[in-house]
Amino acid sequence: MSRTTGTALPGSPTTLFDHALRLHRQAPNERLPRDGYPFPDDASHARRGPEAPEDRYSAGTEIALILDAHFARAAAQPSELADAFHDLYVPIHQNEHIAAAASRVDSARARQTGRWLVRHGTDRCSVTVGLALLAVVATADDTPLVQTIGLLSDHFGPLAAHALERQAGGVEALIWLAERVTGWGRVYVVEALCRLDDPAARRWLLRRACDGDFLNAYFAGKVAAVARLHEALAELDNDSEMVENTGRLLHLMSDCGGMGLTLANYPHSGVVLEAHARHAGLLRPTIERYFTIAALAQHLTTKPPETVGCTAAQQELLLTTYREVLDREQWTRVARVGLVLNDNRMRWLADHRAPQLRLRAFPDQEPNTEE
Repeated sequence: MSRTTGTALPGSPTTLFDHALRLHRQAPNERLPRDGYPFPDDASHARRGPEAPEDRYSAGTEIALILDAHFARAAAQPSELADAFHDLYVPIHQNEHIAAAASRVDSARARQTGRWLVRHGTDRCSVTVGLALLAVVATADDTPLVQTIGLLSDHFGPLAAHALERQAGGVEALIWLAERVTGWGRVYVVEALCRLDDPAARRWLLRRACDGDFLNAYFAGKVAAVARLHEALAELDNDSEMVENTGRLLHLMSDCGGMGLTLANYPHSGVVLEAHARHAGLLRPTIERYFTIAALAQHLTTKPPETVGCTAAQQELLLTTYREVLDREQWTRVARVGLVLNDNRMRWLADHRAPQLRLRAFPDQEPNTEE
């Protein structure tokens, strides 16, 4: 991680980097609370900023012109760009116009400018432009800088992931960041790991890609395909972490139409579901595990086989296996405790499960079938 320490003078605006670093040091192995919001520059961004241009291809052209003019002056300092982009629409994803501007100048100068803006910028617009420059010209020396600002992942995640992805050792750097971000930031980083298609990335993706956020649905099917889940099923025998993550992937793929690859379109749904069903009951029961299996049972109960991605015979056997696990004494007890604690997942099962999905945990409660 970065060895850079905060250097802001008393009374001076807090840099975005120092803000991220301070929050990270409070809990080095955890995600930043609320993705690091509010940012130190929130007051200057209280009103909605410039809208993206109707011609999306033109986004970033004004920024590129400013960068070209800046780089054309040999004596120009990076600090001159500190407030240059505040009134412009600044893309948070990789942008070809900004990338081209970075490529038109000596890489060392583009790198120096990007580093200064990311490290010392007090406005998210200038920091974003600096990160966009580093996404083109960064070296391995920039990894700690990019990782730190990437912790503010909702805003800086896309460019941080792109910058790390193109580095030697990028897999390790991306995994470090993925472990510490959630929401959209996790989507950006996990998708970058999927693009690398690296053995170390695949191992992590099979075990830790999903963190329970509903946005995981955007990458669940991609993880299953890229990490070749169907080829790794033998590893489920001795890997409870992989069993749990497989359940999360299947649950997400059962209800992610319009977001990502569904079970209906995943060619290995049947064999992966069978493997998960064989191993799910070997895990210690928890509320999350109960809900994952119950949600899969709900899908198997209410959908035709082709929607589940298996045959009718497989569907019947899967449902029988999952229900047997759910109706075990210990699993039933965990679900009932969750209901007493008003866990929203157990409450949903009690109120909205399919009428034909009868479970021991909810014997006295008929599901609410009204909309």
